[in-house]
Amino acid sequence: MSGNNSLIVHPRPSSIVASLYTLRDLNVDVAILHGPPGCSFKHARLLEEDSLHVLTSAMDENDFVFGGQQKLSKTIEKAVELFSPKSIALVGTCTSMIIGEELKDSAAVVSDDISVLCVETHAGYANNTSGVMAVLEPAAGLGLISGEELKRQRFLLQEATNVELRSGAASRGYLEPSRGDLKYKVAEHLLDLLKSGKKVMGILNAKKETAYMFADELLALWETAQLLGVSDNVVLFSNTDTNLGLPRVREHAKNIMSEFQKRGVVIHEIIGGLDEYAVTGGIVAALIHEKYPDFDAVLISGVPHALFMEPFAGMEIISITNGPRQVAPMKEMGHDYVVVEIDLHPKTLGISAIVPSEFGDTLRSICADQMQK
Repeated sequence: MSGNNSLIVHPRPSSIVASLYTLRDLNVDVAILHGPPGCSFKHARLLEEDSLHVLTSAMDENDFVFGGQQKLSKTIEKAVELFSPKSIALVGTCTSMIIGEELKDSAAVVSDDISVLCVETHAGYANNTSGVMAVLEPAAGLGLISGEELKRQRFLLQEATNVELRSGAASRGYLEPSRGDLKYKVAEHLLDLLKSGKKVMGILNAKKETAYMFADELLALWETAQLLGVSDNVVLFSNTDTNLGLPRVREHAKNIMSEFQKRGVVIHEIIGGLDEYAVTGGIVAALIHEKYPDFDAVLISGVPHALFMEPFAGMEIISITNGPRQVAPMKEMGHDYVVVEIDLHPKTLGISAIVPSEFGDTLRSICADQMQK
């Protein structure tokens, strides 16, 4: 049953949090959540590790009735005092939006040399991508992104929503979380494929900063193939186009591609940018049809469920996700093995280099042990 026709009761990403991450990707200095101190607590704290100062106006039950404009104004003054920012975002929450707080009224007191984005959002949208657009539209109005980039982002967000409705977290009324297949079992099987001379394709189709760990899966595949002397049987695709995306997203792609180069990893095909994971399926399909029709297996890391299944007909599909609720839908799609990198997200904030993955390290370890025997 599609997400359009079912009551979805498991937790899903919040539009407010999506707004915060988008502000981070625009390199905004300070985000002020106009709401209670606990709103989006976990992600707000995590983003402090990733160069975005997140404050709260700390609305309480009294403010729910009489309004919190005075508190927001004081929080803005404190933010300017603490951080001397060049840019500030005032971010709505369920509380402030329900009672009709006007963010622009408080924005008017900020000096002209500070860019102020008023982000009118709350957590009640059906799709968290609404929170992204709540940032990008005023950002375009301030000239932080072009009209063309706004149009591009709107298309990508719609496609990302479609992916989730079709085969992601919004595709079922309830999805049971799962840790997926055992990493050491899958790693042993992948090693067997490489040692037996099978041709293996590796595809990085990751979302933004999560690529710092998902890239390690391809790195481990390449290193293992080199140790076994079968790297000619491996081809790698990566959605790390350094010319596409918001400022922080392009920076992530540059960091990853630079590290691939330093470590001698050959990326045979660039399939898009780190914000294009939802639309790379057609490119991957065309490449397989035109250049790589005879491969035996594929390792997909990042957002595997966004890729079309038809091009992989006849291949074993080994996929790596960070979503425990993604395991069942991917198995139903036809992914033979699904591995979950459970702690990926907190490990990929505030960094600028590839970080080790559990599956990647498991593959390396088993390969090293087997070679010593």
